[in-house]
Amino acid sequence: MNLMEQDKSYSVCTMAAKEPGLRLFWKGAEEEPYRSFTRLTSQLDKKGEKLVFGMNAGMYHEDASPVGLYVEDGEEMKAANTKNGPGNFHMKPNGVFYFGPDGAGVMETARFVKSHPKHRFATQSGPMLVIGGSIHPKIKDTGFSEKTRNGVGIDAKGRIVFVISNQAVTFSAFAHLFKDRLLCNDALFLDGSISSLYAPSINRTDLWLPLGPIVGVVAKK
Repeated sequence: MNLMEQDKSYSVCTMAAKEPGLRLFWKGAEEEPYRSFTRLTSQLDKKGEKLVFGMNAGMYHEDASPVGLYVEDGEEMKAANTKNGPGNFHMKPNGVFYFGPDGAGVMETARFVKSHPKHRFATQSGPMLVIGGSIHPKIKDTGFSEKTRNGVGIDAKGRIVFVISNQAVTFSAFAHLFKDRLLCNDALFLDGSISSLYAPSINRTDLWLPLGPIVGVVAKK
């Protein structure tokens, strides 16, 4: 669905925490990163599957490899990144979005590493937007930098909520949308500028390139 908040438009996709078709994607044929929805949908098509929802799923290096933790189908392909550094990813606390047959969650990275909740897929990004019902302490209402942004949260009913802004917005506006409008106690920033959405049900296929990890819902054709 699309919603308006303070004269800004957002696309929101809400799904059950145990959505069986939800997956993460990084590499495809010949261990090459997908880098685009087009390449991913093409390879899924060869398997008799189709992508019904897709979004970029966290920050990545120039070679499209994840900056932080990345778990796909039970295999940890990149370890958690707890280092200090510049940029949004290292604006601690950052966090992990994880999911599997037992449900889904968004959790601060340090807590995730310590508690290791059950999961089949996981992707790390940062910063956290909402932590236990409170806005990240370093996200200030006085911030003025505006970019297209996307993120994920868990709402009061335990559902997964994916959001992408349709215009450039501040971190503060984006975080407050999750907390105040979507009632997410925990939410994670996935990326900005390159933020992309694949949603054929609303005739939308963003073509920003290249993409790193991708989160998507897959169905049989």
